[in-house]
Amino acid sequence: MTQIATSPPVTAQPVASATTAPLTEAAAGASNVTEFISFAIGEEQYGVDIMAVREIKGWSDITHLPKQPDYVRGVLNLRGAIVPIVDLRCRFGQGLTETSPLHIVIIVQIGDRQVGLIGDRVLDIVSVTPAQIQQVPRTSHTHSTNFLAGLVSNEDVMIALIDLPNLLADHNGIDSKTIVLDA
Repeated sequence: MTQIATSPPVTAQPVASATTAPLTEAAAGASNVTEFISFAIGEEQYGVDIMAVREIKGWSDITHLPKQPDYVRGVLNLRGAIVPIVDLRCRFGQGLTETSPLHIVIIVQIGDRQVGLIGDRVLDIVSVTPAQIQQVPRTSHTHSTNFLAGLVSNEDVMIALIDLPNLLADHNGIDSKTIVLDA
């Protein structure tokens, strides 16, 4: 009985390290996977890092504020917190979204503040590795591509990944103190 008790640790040590090495490599590979919530704006697909998403809610009335950029549609009272709502279609230079009860608001955390993003509909959760993310081609000096962190091809569809901190950056020379996002 004592020999059995002492011999398994001796033989189990090499076996354990041999079996845990592939598991550790697999776990390391899994840690490189990033998940994105994909959603649609018109026929285009976009994605935001799932770790930044706090909740997804249906469209509801918002309070419009004066002297805000066109893409800041107003604010929403979310359980006592005032959350600015960004119209992504407008921010990307495609005109204002004509919202309906079918639209969604994705509440994301950007730095120390929550921001709502208007989308047409949520599509899926997409898992990607860094190797799958392609750079956005810079064909001109337009600011619309500055909002994108990369492109991912998923099932014959291109998903543009949104660079959330850059989405709020001021590219138009507007005084950031007047924008509710920076309050």
